[in-house]
Amino acid sequence: MRPFEPFESPFLILDLDHIDTDQIIPARFLKTTSRDGLGQSCFADWRRDPGFILNRPEAAGAQVLVAGENFGCGSSREHAPWALLDAGFRAIIARSFADIFRQNALKNGLIPIQVDEATRCALLASPQGAWVGVDLERLRLPDGREIAYPMDPFRRACLAKGVDEIGFVLDQGAAIAAYEAAHADRFDTRQKAWV
Repeated sequence: MRPFEPFESPFLILDLDHIDTDQIIPARFLKTTSRDGLGQSCFADWRRDPGFILNRPEAAGAQVLVAGENFGCGSSREHAPWALLDAGFRAIIARSFADIFRQNALKNGLIPIQVDEATRCALLASPQGAWVGVDLERLRLPDGREIAYPMDPFRRACLAKGVDEIGFVLDQGAAIAAYEAAHADRFDTRQKAWV
C-alpha cells in the first residue's frame, strides 16, 4: 500500500442503498488470492447493462464512487475493496458503510467517506463531470465547501504512512527493542516468559 496523498477526481453516482459485496465482486470471481485483474469483474453482473454507470464514457478516470446507505454489506470479502481499487477507485462516499467492509477498505487503502444525507444530496445534484477533493480529514465538494468526515485516528495514521497494522508494528521495531532492553530483568529465561 502506498502512503495516501490528497487527490481530486470526478465522481460517479451509484444511487443505491445496500450494495453488497456480492454485487461489488460476484462470488465466482473469488478463486484468486491476487488483487490484479479484479477491477474488470467489479460490478460484473450490473456491467452487462450497457447503460450501467461504469460502462459510460464519464466513468473514465473517476476515482470516487458515491452511493447510498449500508455500502459493502453482505459477506466479508477482502476482494470487494481489492476490486474497487483495481477498477481505479480510491474513495467511496456513502451515507453509511457495513462495518466489515469499512475495515477491509481501510486496511487496503480505499477511503470510506461517510457523509450526512444533505451532503450526499448535494453530490447527487452536482452537474455531470463535477469533481471532489479528498484528503484524510476533509472532503471538498464541487461547490467549494469542505466537509469533515469521521475516521479513526489510528487508521488515518496508517493510511498516511501507507501501512496496515502489521506494518505499523514493524515500524515500531526500535521502540520495541528499547523497551525490551530496558525491561530485560523481567524476562524469566527458564520459563521463557515475562514476569
